Amino acid sequence: MELNITFRNDISEISRLEGFIEQVAEQFSLPMDIVFNLNLVLEEAVANVIMYAYPKEEHEFIYLSASLKEDNTLVFVLTDSGKEFDPTLEPDADIDLSAEKRRIGGLGIFLIRQIMNEVRYERIDNKNILTLEKKL
Repeated sequence: MELNITFRNDISEISRLEGFIEQVAEQFSLPMDIVFNLNLVLEEAVANVIMYAYPKEEHEFIYLSASLKEDNTLVFVLTDSGKEFDPTLEPDADIDLSAEKRRIGGLGIFLIRQIMNEVRYERIDNKNILTLEKKL
């Protein structure tokens, strides 16, 4: 079974994400610690698309799907038609540096990498496709 949600590229849409994650948690009987981590990861990923993928005046859509593979791996696929950005090419944030010395940005991607077991990016037909997998 696959669950889907569509967002407009408007930051107010983030509030709808929690309900979607609750649906996913119920459908796949997820423990609360996993649900908490998924909220962090997906909020970061969706917010980044909303804030950076499109010019402010463009009204576009962002698609998120969730499914469970036979090997008990939860798979989220985030798709948008915004500007190309491969987060897998970004260097890890240096969390050993003080906040003043650390470059701006990158902590969200670091968080996603720490929580998810696999993060993959593809650009197909002018669409960004970010696949996030978590073994349960």
